[in-house]
Amino acid sequence: MANYLLEIGLEEMPAHLVSAAARQLATRVSDFLIDNRVTFETVTEFSTPRRLAVLVSGLANESESIDEEVKGPSAKIAKDSEGNWSKAIQGFSRGQGVTPDDLVLKGDYYYANKHTSGFKTADILIKIGADVISKMNFSTYMKWANNNFLFIRPIQWLVSLLDSQIVAFTLLDVTANAMTRGHRFLADTPIVLEQATDYENALKNAFVVADSAVRKALIVAQIVEIADDNDWTIYLVPNLLEEVNNLVEYPTAFIGNFDAKYLAVPEEVLVTSMREHQRYFEVRDLTGKLQPHFISVRNGNAEFIENVARGNEKVLVARLEDAEFFWREDQKLKISDLVEKLKKVTFHEKIGSVYEHMRRVKMIAEKIRQQAHLPEEYAEKLDRAADIYKFDLLTGMVGEFDELQGVMGEKYALLAGEDAAVATSIREHYLPTSADGALPETAIGSVLAIADKLESILSFFTVGLIPSGSNDPYALRRATAGILRIIDKQKWTIQLAELIAELYELPLNGFKYAKYDEVMTFINGRVAKMLEGTARHDIVEAVLATSSLNVAKLTAIANYIDVKSTESTFKNSVENLARVFNLADKLENEPSIDETKFENESEKALFAASQTLNMTADINQNITQLFSLSKPISDFFDKTMVMVEDETLKNNRLSLLTNITEKASEIADFRLINTK
Repeated sequence: MANYLLEIGLEEMPAHLVSAAARQLATRVSDFLIDNRVTFETVTEFSTPRRLAVLVSGLANESESIDEEVKGPSAKIAKDSEGNWSKAIQGFSRGQGVTPDDLVLKGDYYYANKHTSGFKTADILIKIGADVISKMNFSTYMKWANNNFLFIRPIQWLVSLLDSQIVAFTLLDVTANAMTRGHRFLADTPIVLEQATDYENALKNAFVVADSAVRKALIVAQIVEIADDNDWTIYLVPNLLEEVNNLVEYPTAFIGNFDAKYLAVPEEVLVTSMREHQRYFEVRDLTGKLQPHFISVRNGNAEFIENVARGNEKVLVARLEDAEFFWREDQKLKISDLVEKLKKVTFHEKIGSVYEHMRRVKMIAEKIRQQAHLPEEYAEKLDRAADIYKFDLLTGMVGEFDELQGVMGEKYALLAGEDAAVATSIREHYLPTSADGALPETAIGSVLAIADKLESILSFFTVGLIPSGSNDPYALRRATAGILRIIDKQKWTIQLAELIAELYELPLNGFKYAKYDEVMTFINGRVAKMLEGTARHDIVEAVLATSSLNVAKLTAIANYIDVKSTESTFKNSVENLARVFNLADKLENEPSIDETKFENESEKALFAASQTLNMTADINQNITQLFSLSKPISDFFDKTMVMVEDETLKNNRLSLLTNITEKASEIADFRLINTK
């Protein structure tokens, strides 16, 4: 068994891409070895800002040989009329590396017993540059020099070492060898590795902690020690910690300070400046109160750390000076003036201004309030929120710190004397900001968030800016998912399909929504995505066929049908209902049931059972009642011919079935549920 080291040395990568790139390399190397039938025990990944590497342990010295039986042509075409092997059988034999006489006849077909010998692992690994590295995918690429090769960053060196043997391959003008590099500033001289397993320790001696998990643990330990020594609380934000970890090869945490006067600026501004702009961790006391300090992590040792701290303090103070200035100046602005200026701010060149977008959102928000059955007293506050909710886009603070959209709007609105609910909705309308991000807490904020996102979806679809494949520049998928999550959280019985149809009839001051079918298909797809995991795929498809787009209802139905699918009676119940659906489609007239035309007891019994079927608000009860029709339906089909020649009798029976499907369709299209 052997060990193999592969390292790609690079110019510094963007921190947010390092971890994903390391995982991708490990996965691709594993798949490469599996595809080439080379067994191994583990693949350990390493990564820093300027290197991606894997160490494969327990690697076989050669690939596994395989014996396989390959099916060939049928006996009917194996020989010609003179008894000679046909061209088909000869071609098959050549392809398998055998002669026709080596083939074995089994039943009606000839088979080749094919043996493929293993190859030396070193010979296979030579292909790893072309088959693994050159095929890696990234969201960001670079092209350098005069070549057409694209990669996340320019490749500076390559290491390919099988135990002590160099497995050389070349990418562009870089040939893999046994030479790696240490820290750029502390030990940036070539390091010749004697064994693949020397990698981690050799780099450690050259001020590089190659294992990202070990490096992160060091950062956490250093910060915790600083916090304990000073009676501080440090919140190690996971995303920030991950990014900081991918910015350094040899971490050293240190303390920085700023003037306490800046604490008069809203906390969100200070935290944004530290976290988002400078990658610092803010400091709080044991009660959670923000303190005029920060913790940063240096890519290097502790030598001259005081100078490093002072340099970081100067950078932060420059930002805090800007923040303090904008905070002071923005308070001199009037909301009404800012809203008026939004008439000249473009939402999108094909759609119009931000102000026009807000006017449409205002109408949509009122429709949503009504469908959500929110009290009339909310209308005035919602109306005011919709009138002003984008004003902070024109404040100096948001211009400098765009991450604070909505957050500053809430603060400035409160300072201007706006109602607290209105101010909160200004902040909440942006939520959620990610696939699993926090949702609005208030009803008004939730309505405004839905209205804003829905108007964006309808507008962008109208002008043909529709997501395709992975391309979604206006984040319309995320917006739709946000709408659905908000409705689900609030447990509102909003009929989205009905609501959206109403919006297409609104007077929009010259702007008219279009592409209704495309919008509904898009939203249905997002609902299906949301319901993934809550029930089987076929059950989700059947439930979505109701077209109600009542998210809470659809979720409840899918969940309960999925629960019922484990019961022994489920198959018969669904199949009987599906049969009812199939026959009911054959009714060409309006349904009309005449009880006097029932000819047997099974018709009367099914009619009586269907009359007790009352679709209430209790989803579970409705489904249970539908499934209880299974026996009456079964008896009906056993004793009644539906498609008889007598048109009157046929239509009466089809009307009876249609009466059932009209109610069952509120639950699901049972024809789409797989019972096999």
